[in-house]
Amino acid sequence: MAVLARVFGDIDIAEDAVQDAFAEAARRWPRSGQPPSPAGWIITTARNRAIDRLRREAARTGKHAQAALLHADEQPGEEAGPVDDDRLRLMFTCCHPALGRAAQVALTLRLLGGLTTAEIAHAFLVPEPTMAQRLVRAKAKIRDAGIPYRVPAEADLPGRLTGVLAVVYLIFNEGYTASSGDQLARADLCTEAIRLGRLLARLMPDEPEVTGLLALMLLTESRRTARTGPDGALVLLAGQDRTRWDRSLIAEGQSLVRQCLRRGRPGPYQIQAAISAVHSDAPVAAATGWDQILTLYDQLLAVAPSPVAALNRAVAVAEVDGPAAALALVDGLPAASLDRYYLFHAIRADLLRRLGRRAEADAAYRAALARSGNAAERAHLALAK
Repeated sequence: MAVLARVFGDIDIAEDAVQDAFAEAARRWPRSGQPPSPAGWIITTARNRAIDRLRREAARTGKHAQAALLHADEQPGEEAGPVDDDRLRLMFTCCHPALGRAAQVALTLRLLGGLTTAEIAHAFLVPEPTMAQRLVRAKAKIRDAGIPYRVPAEADLPGRLTGVLAVVYLIFNEGYTASSGDQLARADLCTEAIRLGRLLARLMPDEPEVTGLLALMLLTESRRTARTGPDGALVLLAGQDRTRWDRSLIAEGQSLVRQCLRRGRPGPYQIQAAISAVHSDAPVAAATGWDQILTLYDQLLAVAPSPVAALNRAVAVAEVDGPAAALALVDGLPAASLDRYYLFHAIRADLLRRLGRRAEADAAYRAALARSGNAAERAHLALAK
């Protein structure tokens, strides 16, 4: 998608061309075998199919087709710009200010993030049909407003950065805990999100939220292999074998957090990275600095208030002030905005269990089970229930 959008200067043409190429691959490859470079084959086939189609359209009416053909005749190296990576380039392009922030992020995740509509809906805590309608409307707005594929100038990048950071973080989150499937995590998405985070850090080294997001992903990724046991069962943070945590990722992430602290311009990703750094400092779960974590959550809610952040803060409150205080906070959160979020019900179930309110805990566990599509999470919830 990213390469073809750059070639033709148009996202819709690129999407259609890639779909045509995959359809052709589905016909040919079972008979002839997979080519040595599958991605190269897709790109070449898509480009040729699109050029053939545009030539036919240009011969009839097509000023739009003629313009796209002019892009196709350019050599890839001819376009100068601040963003070298094709995928990151198109992310900045899709996060166009003519679209609302939520539409920017959802459309970019669909086109470039490797996420399905169902996975994006899960990230936004909305039903899948609602998200599908949002995506259709976003693409229609791009088409109707005549928004071209245009690499933003360097001065325009900061204005689009918030959307791009949200896209990268949601790709990472879907990788770290897959919304569906048999495996707890999708390492490919985690790896790609961190790759994009590193590119952003090189591109915009003076943006502290870029550094904060990279630190947050590295510190979180450091724990991924310890999150499952030998049988694939989910292991919660308190029960993880911390000798399996990746110390090199922790050292790099903590170094980046210290850079953020020296800058003194706190933002939500930096604060979340600092929370992860506190967790990574504890050699055993009992040594976790929960008071410090609670203070950081207070800062996070002041900078970027959200029901999910408030829910996470309640977890810290449970460790500092006990489960009763935490449950009062959880029950005071807007249930309508969190009802689709399985962790809302799972956290509430755990607090009720700790308070000895078993029947209510079982009901909350059942609600969490009904909202989780990940097999490892479901197995853990079923055992807890």
